[in-house]
Order: sequence, then structure tokens, then C-alpha cells
Amino acid sequence: MTGPLTGPLTGIRVLELAAIGPAPYGVMLLADLGAEVVRVDRTASVTRGPGMEAMMVGLSRNRRSIGVDLKAEAGVAVVRRLVTRADVLVEGFRPGVAERLGVGPEVLRADNPALIYARMTGWGQQGPLAPRAGHDLDYAAVAGALHPVGRADTPPPPPINYLADFGGGGTFLAIGVLAALLERSRSGEGQVVDVAMVDGAASQTAFLHGLLGLGAWTTTRESNLLDGGAPFYDTYRCADGRFLAIGALEPEFYAELISRLGLDLDPGAQLDPATWPEQRRRLAEVIATRSRDEWAEHFADSDACVAPVLDLAEAPDHPHHRARDAFVEVDGRQQPAPAPRFSRTPGGVQRGAPGYGAHTDEVLDEAGYDPAQIAALREAGAIA
Repeated sequence: MTGPLTGPLTGIRVLELAAIGPAPYGVMLLADLGAEVVRVDRTASVTRGPGMEAMMVGLSRNRRSIGVDLKAEAGVAVVRRLVTRADVLVEGFRPGVAERLGVGPEVLRADNPALIYARMTGWGQQGPLAPRAGHDLDYAAVAGALHPVGRADTPPPPPINYLADFGGGGTFLAIGVLAALLERSRSGEGQVVDVAMVDGAASQTAFLHGLLGLGAWTTTRESNLLDGGAPFYDTYRCADGRFLAIGALEPEFYAELISRLGLDLDPGAQLDPATWPEQRRRLAEVIATRSRDEWAEHFADSDACVAPVLDLAEAPDHPHHRARDAFVEVDGRQQPAPAPRFSRTPGGVQRGAPGYGAHTDEVLDEAGYDPAQIAALREAGAIA
């Protein structure tokens, strides 16, 4: 699965210092849009096998991989040479680590003033929490993004790592890089992009802060319109134990919902919280009489905003996804196709996840190293 790169970012070169979580996701978004990505993996990942990096296989498509020892002076020199040909560098170290290794922004932007240097961390480059470890759950918690999630009588559940890692981290990384590239097209200068998962997670709560300020949202979970408080915006168990999602917020959609369900509820009382317990009881009672797929078929031609809750294995086979080619096979596994879509310069998946260090010689040859130099670097342990 290799071919010419396509997409609106064709011609943009990205050097990715291997990391886990949000940085690989953000780089995958750039690669799916046509950027040429070289991932700098640890030599240990090449010679002894990867550690947690192996979990990133679903985020590793559309790259080449080289093995470089960043703790070796000659390895750092390799990265600095590659940076002179790059548009973007992405690193996901804790603050100060890149500087200690000799690949911080001051050094690399001196080598290439047009370089966009993107830094992905949990807490940002400064602040009292900046040097501390954390994960998606922690960043979402401090951002105020975790507390609104979940049922009123249970602790907030871990939202996998969609919220801070990928939503607040990787997606904001891609946005930041794209904005910096656009600005560079006007100024000719690169800059540092400081991406913090806690910042991105907080940004996603802007809508709720607006409602809170208007008095249209409370900090009590499961008491609001969109947090499971409203019976017409929730999930329900069906006869087969699977689930149905109902999102009938607007009055016309709610009216169609109750009509299709054969319920004699008063459409005018939809938004009255005093009626919500009875609405919920009636909805749950009728939905429990049929299987999920029976309900999905029943509502297939409806605007009642009803959808089956599909698991990860089911989703790719949904007729809507098949019609849009929304999933592709990569390395023998189903993965979501690149998004968004472009009419003239579509992105795509040109290659699967690379073998660790599989392209070291190829990339260094392109950077001007001759075979003897490559052999010497490998003999010294600077590359693998």
C-alpha cells in the first residue's frame, strides 16, 4: 500500500519525534492530508522492539520510520540535518527534555528559521503543573471538561481518551500547525506552537461556559439538556440488551419521535423538567419492547433523530459508512478513512504503519548521506 502522496498538504515535510497518544494522532491528521512524514523512532524500538509505542499502530499510517539515538551527539546531528529540509517538527516530550537532548526550538529554528516547531504536552510549557505527569483523564478533569460527563449518582466515567488526548491534544496540534503554516506563507518565518491538552480540553467547554453564564446550565450532572438530564436526549436499552440513541431536541423532531413510538405525550411539555421523569419512563418502556435493529429500521426514514448505538466492530459495516467509504482497510484492519474530504485535492492512505527503522537508509540517502556515512553512523549506534 504505497503510492504518490495526495492531499492539500502535499509537499509539506513533517519530522515527528516518536511519542504516544495525541502527537501521533495530530501527525496522522497531517499525513492523511498529504504531508510527507518521517517518524524518528528510538534505536531501542528498532533493535529490541517498541514499548508503549506499539499501542499507536492505529495512528501510524502514512509515515516512514528511521531509528535514531537522540542521546548520541551523532544522532542529534542527523535530526538537525533532516530539520533543514523540514517544514514542521513535532515533539511530545515533557518541558525541557528536547532542550536537554539538543533538539529544542532555539537550536532547530536557528538551523531552519522557517521551521514550525510544534510541542505537544499535557499541561503546557509553563505553569505549576507543567513538569508533572498526567493522562487524558487528568487533563480533562482540571479543564472542567470531565465533571459534566456521566450520571448524577456515579463518578464521572473515563471518556476513553477522546476528550483531552485526541480532541484537546492531537486535533489542536493539527489546527496549530496549519495556522502556523498559513502565517508562514505571508511572513516567511516559522514559530513555536505550544499545544497543551488541558488547554484544548478547556476550549471544548466554551459552549457550556456560555450556557452557564446565561443560567441555562447547572453544574449538577444529569440535570441539563445535553448531559442525560433530558429524556429526549439520551440512550435507552432495547429488548435485545443493545442500545438506541435518541437526540430529538427540536420540537418538530420530538413530535415525530413520540408519534413514531405511539406515545400520547404532550409535545408542548417537552422542555418542562417537571415532566421529564414521566417522559423517560414512557420512552424506556416502549423502547424495551423491540430490538435495537428493529427500532433502527423503524426510524430509518425519519427525522426523529434516532440511531442505533454501534460498537467498534459494527460501525464500518453500517450502510451509511459503506456508501461514503468512511472506513478503509489498513494493514489488514479496518480504520476510519481520512477526514475531512476535499473536492480537488483529496487525502488518502498511501501506506500503512511503518516498521521501526524501516526507512532509515532511504531517508538519510535523500538527505545527502552516502553509504559510507550511513554505515559509520550505524556502527557508532547513532542510527538503527
